[in-house]
Formats: sequence, C-alpha cells, structure tokens
Amino acid sequence: MDDTQQATERAIGEWLTWEHPVPEQVWTEWTTHGVALLPLGKRFAAVRMTMDVVHAAVGSDNPVQVTTHLRQLLRGPVVYDRRVAGATYYALIQWSADLVWAHDEVAPCLARGIYMGVPRIDRRKPPGTYWVVAPRYAGNLCAAQAVASLVETGQQRIVQSAELSPSEGAAIT
Repeated sequence: MDDTQQATERAIGEWLTWEHPVPEQVWTEWTTHGVALLPLGKRFAAVRMTMDVVHAAVGSDNPVQVTTHLRQLLRGPVVYDRRVAGATYYALIQWSADLVWAHDEVAPCLARGIYMGVPRIDRRKPPGTYWVVAPRYAGNLCAAQAVASLVETGQQRIVQSAELSPSEGAAIT
C-alpha cells in the first residue's frame, strides 16, 4: 500500500471515529476485533437491507456482481454483516433530523440511539463483517434517494417474482 492510500484510509478512519465519544476506543476495537461499535445519527445513519432485497435489486447473488452494482448505484459505503440479523447489507447515508425515510418496513433507517458494528477500513472480504463498498474518502456516503431507489427496485422485483410463481399446492394445468 502506498503512502497516499495509507493517508486516505487513515483520514477515513478518523472521520468514522468522530461518531464515537471516545475515538481511541474505536481504534482499539478495530485493532483487536477488526470491527468497532459506532453510534449512528450524528454524522451518518445506516439503512439495513436484507440480502433478498439487495440481490433482487441488482439482479444477482454473485458477490463480485453485487459489489460492482452497489458501487455504481449507490456511490457510497456499504457494510455486509451476517452475524446478527442474517445476511444483511448496511448502506451508510447522510443523517439529518429532517430525513424522511418511507421504507422502514422493508429496510429500516437506523440512527440515533443505535450502535452499529463498523469494520476497519481494510476489511473488504469475509469472514465476519466487512466493507462490500468501502468509503472512497472521508465523508463519502450514499445518497438517501439512491438507497431508496435500490430498496424500491428490490421490493418490486420480489413482488413480481412471487406473482409469477405458482402458489404452493396449486394445480398447474
């Protein structure tokens, strides 16, 4: 890794730690565990999306294709975690007290009062929690509208797929 990349990753790490009341604790957790708990709702929030919604939206479950599509569609950081709530993607978005999020039933927006496991900036593959799309610079976040569009597309495709599939037990003639 060259000096420029190291400096960029350090700046991103510092920006992420600003969410925490004790930034040194974040660095310790990253060093010890590779993941640190960060409070949401100050600088950013996280939209929790199921694997089914994301894969339907991008039209693939191939990890390389999913990463490519998420990078292009969201243009911001996305964390993958399968430990707590099953296979889940978290898109980091700009937090604002006046943010109106209409997709909480399908993809809740997590903010004030919630802590999220955020991987060290160089954790970009399994096992454990990792960046599917890492932040490109300090302050890089997904646009809330881009995440909403992704969720809407995924939900529409899931519904369409269910409508096209014959119901269980129904006779096919």
